[in-house]
Amino acid sequence: MQKLISYPLSIIYYLLFGITLAIFHPIQWLCFNFFGYEAHKKSVDVLNFFLVANTRLLGTRYKVENIEVLPEGVPLIIVANHQSLYDISTIIWFMRKIHPKFISKIELGKGIPSISYNLNHGGSVLIDRKDSKQALSAIRKMAEYIETNKRSAVIFPEGTRSKTGKPKRFAENGLKILCKYAPSAYVVPVTINNSWKMARWGMFPVGLGNKIILTIHEPILAKGMPFAEIYEKTEQAVVGSIL
Repeated sequence: MQKLISYPLSIIYYLLFGITLAIFHPIQWLCFNFFGYEAHKKSVDVLNFFLVANTRLLGTRYKVENIEVLPEGVPLIIVANHQSLYDISTIIWFMRKIHPKFISKIELGKGIPSISYNLNHGGSVLIDRKDSKQALSAIRKMAEYIETNKRSAVIFPEGTRSKTGKPKRFAENGLKILCKYAPSAYVVPVTINNSWKMARWGMFPVGLGNKIILTIHEPILAKGMPFAEIYEKTEQAVVGSIL
């Protein structure tokens, strides 16, 4: 019955989703080209406010735990499990004060209004998963960027989304490079719960009545700690809180 009800609601949701992206694409362009980074960043924040608000049509609720533990004025490496595309807008909106930037697959850099523009101009990097040399170079660039600008890099070390909520093995290389080239950064483990249920039936229809929970764990100062210990503590924190 829930799936049947979801069909008409999903049509309305995707219509709102498309309109939101179409409206904010020229807004982003104007902000970036005429007013610079801060204006563009605010336009992206507002875009993601509406993307989150649109999901409330589907009965989606949100809870963010421990956001007060986030350090300010230092680079941050956000390490999170990955359950669906809804993870992105959730992080951008609810963690907007730390300027999150993403390590995204290169395919997202073209053809998607608003989203592709932000990935190309907002400080994120695009990686080719078939070209390890390019990918590692881009991640190093991201690390140097957050070190210089005191912003945040978001990495999903599982690589691909979990369709059932069960975490996949965390890859080490991306996080290792971020820690090496952003030496003053704090690593912040983040657990995302229930966003996979939004895509339980695939892209259409969208899951109804879900409560997406973002749990922010105690930051770990990377400097002076062996990477193996950083990796172990981070994975344990993220995976240990998956429902």
